[in-house]
Amino acid sequence: MKTIRIYHNPRCSKCRETCALIAERGYTAEIVEYLKTPPSKEELRDLLKKLGMQPEEIVRKGEDVFKEQYAHRTLSSEEWLDALAAHPILIERPIVVRGNKAVVARPPEKALELL
Repeated sequence: MKTIRIYHNPRCSKCRETCALIAERGYTAEIVEYLKTPPSKEELRDLLKKLGMQPEEIVRKGEDVFKEQYAHRTLSSEEWLDALAAHPILIERPIVVRGNKAVVARPPEKALELL
């Protein structure tokens, strides 16, 4: 299987570096611009299962929406899923998926674990 899915923000240098790294290795990347087409709660659940992570672990805590709405709150996993679905800017990036495994490619070389 040579196709890889990347949850990507084109403005993010780490996303662009990850795409380049994957292309250099001869893989085709299916790009999901998650800010334009945000994943549903079910898609997020599936991604988290593949990542082996909890929702809060993929929250970008430097984003304004996090600081304004979530910084001083304790949320359940279900509430974090709601927050991530409502505010996809909070989703850590890039997330690289191959088959039933995924990684947050920070640094981009983490994507090599799936190749």
